[in-house]
Amino acid sequence: MKPGSRALGVAESFPGAARAPTDDADDVHFSTDPSPESVLCGAVVRADRVVDGLAFETCTVGGDDATDAIASLYASLDREDVRYLLVSGIAPAWFNLVDVERLAVDLDRPVVSVSFEESDGLEPALSAHFSGAALDRRLATYRAAPPRRRLDVNGETVFVRAAGCDDDEAARVVRGFTPVGGRPEPIRVARMAARAARRFAGD
Repeated sequence: MKPGSRALGVAESFPGAARAPTDDADDVHFSTDPSPESVLCGAVVRADRVVDGLAFETCTVGGDDATDAIASLYASLDREDVRYLLVSGIAPAWFNLVDVERLAVDLDRPVVSVSFEESDGLEPALSAHFSGAALDRRLATYRAAPPRRRLDVNGETVFVRAAGCDDDEAARVVRGFTPVGGRPEPIRVARMAARAARRFAGD
């Protein structure tokens, strides 16, 4: 990975006390607010760890607008030099599922979802919390997602789904943007910024 190669990392933050049982449990929480929003941050980070841009959006906790919000983040940055999109998990904001295949097509960029927890899958949790059309939409998005593959990075294990590139390229991208530890730098920066933005806004 060339030092100047850029990736857009996307991560979220929202208030909540209880974790939902999902395959992205490191990133998903439950909120009792009747209409809460999650803060999304997009961080443009070079492979040499230089932060090169930030943008913010919101999506609805428990909603179905995360994919559109991420696309809006990308568009707002207007950065043709971003080569890859790295997304923290596929179920931010309490099962607001991200359609990574659609993002890869719409943005014309490889999209790699990275999560950090072992999982038996989301379907039981989705079925426990949703029904009818809301469940059907989420199951369709989830079942259409690329396979989740284990990847060793700097002695740690992450789980990767790749759209718009093959597994070998996805592995090179994740490792290339993870200089230390197991969390890609664009996602790490985006998550810190999303948390800071939410706290600044007063939750």
